[in-house]
Amino acid sequence: MENIKDELNVLLPVVRCIAAQFGNQCEVVLHDLSQGYESTIVAIENGHITGRKVGDCGSNLGLEVLRGTVTEGDRYNYITQTKDGKILRSSSTYFKNSKGETIGALCINFDISDFLVAENTLRSLTMHSLDQEVKEVFVNDVNDLLEYLLQECQKEIGKPVSHMNKEDKLKAIQFLDMRGAFLVKKAGDKVCQFLDISKFTLYNYLDEVRAGKDKTPSENLL
Repeated sequence: MENIKDELNVLLPVVRCIAAQFGNQCEVVLHDLSQGYESTIVAIENGHITGRKVGDCGSNLGLEVLRGTVTEGDRYNYITQTKDGKILRSSSTYFKNSKGETIGALCINFDISDFLVAENTLRSLTMHSLDQEVKEVFVNDVNDLLEYLLQECQKEIGKPVSHMNKEDKLKAIQFLDMRGAFLVKKAGDKVCQFLDISKFTLYNYLDEVRAGKDKTPSENLL
């Protein structure tokens, strides 16, 4: 498989088949990751589960795969939660071309909220708890995804920007970089504003945190 567009006649029936098999509580999403991350969804069934539609962006997990932070992005039967409180049992598998580049993904998000209501009633007897919990964020606009990553960055550093020194800001940039934030178009401008630094300083900090880890030119990701 070299690109998603040429395989749509094969992949679209698979998307529809899975959704039909498991019903309207099962969202099935096909992503084309060969273009910008701002608009990766090329097919979706039961989009009401996460509130997304064709033309919307992927989640934070996809950014980590594209960035290379996660080398084996396939995940099966993990638990995540939507912003409106639905509990999902999800699986994601990624497609690569002959060069080993990630070009697309097929994701299944099954809403198990109603089942958990019943399970909670029995939990004192079964002693069961959710495991494999993964924090995944579903948004319509990639800028909302970037905003989420900035908020998570703030939590990670544990202090307001006004109290951050250079070491703190280096850690913040490394946190954002490892989660693929700089794959989002114009992310550099927002990060500079967030950390109160210049674009020149951002380039230097990025090169510093990447030293010895990879050779991705900073200018290519901003």
